[in-house]
Amino acid sequence: MAERQPADSPAPPDREAALEAEIARLRALLARAGLDADQATGAIEPPGVAALDREVHVLNKELEATHAALNESEARLRNALAIETVGVMFWGPDFTLTDVNAAFLKMTGFSREEALGLSWDQLTPEDFHDVSRASIAKLHERGEITPYEKQTYRKDGSRWWGLFAARKIDTEAVEFVLDITARREMEAALRESEQRLRLIVENAHDYAIFVTDADDRITDWQTGAAAVFGWSAAEAIGQPGRILYVPEDRAQDVPEKELQTARIQGIAPNVRWHQRRDGTRVFIEGSVTALRGADGSVSGFLKIGQDVTDRRAAEERLRKSEAELRRLNETLEAEVEVRTTELRQAIGALHAEALERLQAEEALRQAQKMEAIGQLTGGVAHDFNNMLQAISGSLELMQKRVSQDRASEIGRFIGAARQTLERAAALTHRLLAFARRQALQAEPVNPDALVEGLADLLRRTMGPAIKVDLRLGDGSWRVQCDPNQLESGILNLAINARDAMPEGGRLTVSTRHASLSARDLAHEDSAQPGDFVEVAVTDTGSGMDAVTRSHAFEPFFTTKPIGQGTGLGLSQVYGFARQSNGTVRIDSAVGSGTTVRLYLPRHAQAAEDLATPAPAPAAMVAGSGRGVAILLVEDEAAVRALAGEHLRDLGYHVLEAADGPSALRLLRDRRYQQVDLLVTDVGLPNGLNGRQLAEAARDARPGLPVLLITGYAGSALEDELSPGITVITKPFALDALARRVREMINEPR
Repeated sequence: MAERQPADSPAPPDREAALEAEIARLRALLARAGLDADQATGAIEPPGVAALDREVHVLNKELEATHAALNESEARLRNALAIETVGVMFWGPDFTLTDVNAAFLKMTGFSREEALGLSWDQLTPEDFHDVSRASIAKLHERGEITPYEKQTYRKDGSRWWGLFAARKIDTEAVEFVLDITARREMEAALRESEQRLRLIVENAHDYAIFVTDADDRITDWQTGAAAVFGWSAAEAIGQPGRILYVPEDRAQDVPEKELQTARIQGIAPNVRWHQRRDGTRVFIEGSVTALRGADGSVSGFLKIGQDVTDRRAAEERLRKSEAELRRLNETLEAEVEVRTTELRQAIGALHAEALERLQAEEALRQAQKMEAIGQLTGGVAHDFNNMLQAISGSLELMQKRVSQDRASEIGRFIGAARQTLERAAALTHRLLAFARRQALQAEPVNPDALVEGLADLLRRTMGPAIKVDLRLGDGSWRVQCDPNQLESGILNLAINARDAMPEGGRLTVSTRHASLSARDLAHEDSAQPGDFVEVAVTDTGSGMDAVTRSHAFEPFFTTKPIGQGTGLGLSQVYGFARQSNGTVRIDSAVGSGTTVRLYLPRHAQAAEDLATPAPAPAAMVAGSGRGVAILLVEDEAAVRALAGEHLRDLGYHVLEAADGPSALRLLRDRRYQQVDLLVTDVGLPNGLNGRQLAEAARDARPGLPVLLITGYAGSALEDELSPGITVITKPFALDALARRVREMINEPR
């Protein structure tokens, strides 16, 4: 660090230069006199030469003294800058650091190389720039500044408080700083503590808190004191503390005696009656505490008291009541016993009634639960028994025709069984939709384009007596949902609307943008406030009453005659909407038609025209899968055997496993290096479901395509699937499985 002289010391370099200039001048005079200054001592001195020589000698002595003083000054400066508690900074004309001492580096964490060249604003937080600019201006104006406090940055970006003072030296400035961070933090903590205490005192309305001086004149009167005694602060301050005592205590000098006790012992109890401003009395439980100054003398008194008048009155009433009871005890024991018995009987009756009411409420809840379960299981049993009967009858007749060598006639029975099977699958999907447990294939969907694509189907479904009107939005918003489920939901609503208009009418399907607030969704647990697309289906039919509306979404609830409806249409829409993080509303009244509003959350991606559906793949032929290896995992042996046989018929090489651990062992077996596709059921035994198996398989073989099979996946398919993983639901046609397998094998990876 370049050493500098203190600002108030003489400037030795300047003095030295002056002396050297004077010596040069004298040497020039000697030369003009014809003498060499170095030989002047032994020469015959002309007039004045001896004097000049003596002056040169004196100047040399002064120069030596000045050098010595300079060295001493520099040593003092080095010792001063070595102080460890005061940071020293030297600022250049542009107020960038030109030098610092070790204490400053320790305070800030910078190295010397990092610190030099930093400007004041780089070291100063933005909120202290104004005070720093003002200090720089004063430094330019006055040459030095009085100490001031501000924050500055350390190397790690943290802040610390410093007390700064500076003085200007020529074009530079030297500044000194003390780290006062600890003091500032203590002051902040003290202020916070004082603020908390002040808030406690100011809000203690049940406590009278006030202060008097050494002569017992009130100097501080808190809100609690005003509330208890009735005097405002303006009225109380300056008054003697004895005005709060009742006349009989004042007459006996009780206030003065309490103060004297407090002076001697430091504190005195104050538990007695006092007097309010209006003359009424209040009983106070409190104390008087002496306040002392630095010299130990009493400077005042702190008085704190709680108003316990009501409690004391209650205690007094209790004492009187107890005395009265004792007085009447001998003559009223029998009556008390009778009344006690009556009271016990009344309490027992109340307990019995409360228990009976609880049991009745629990029985009602259980009855309602069993009614709902009965309705659900009854509906499922009714529909599935009908379907099982149709399938059983078809199989029985097929068996008979085969035994009669009439196999050519079994085609219609196969068709009936397959049709019934499809109805059973649809019923299962609707139940899963209501329970929000179906596996959805969510993707960005343009609701306006989807509804427009359903227009012809809706018109054919409604028939000539019902006019179909589409009122669609601008198509700019998309939603994230399963498009097949959305189409199915709209068709279900349309069919319900058709059945409500037997004489004809109008069906309106509309879409619009909507925003739902937290208040709108106060009773929803699936949808979050935000932007939605509303898909509304409105009819001009008979409408619903309040009771029907309250049960509309329940499974198997229907107002249609037996055999004309399953009661699962609205429950499927309800379950689909909630599983898609949306909601459903019904607006209906008897004779005024019905509007069902389906709200689906807006998808962030900008809306575009939906892609043209890909043409259906050609029928699968034997041998089309040759050279492709598939790992089939299914715990149901019959399903695994049928699916494996069908895939082998198409030429695929099929490996089979009954559970996840067995499948992983096959994947890790070096004999089976080629596996092109994993086909696995989701519900597998032995601790590893299909979703978990897919993740483990892709860890071992990254990018492996996976086809998940599910009849009911529970929570395994709640999260979004990774690319390259898709789902097919049971029951499925074997050809449909084969088509899905071929699509995944041919899909670019």
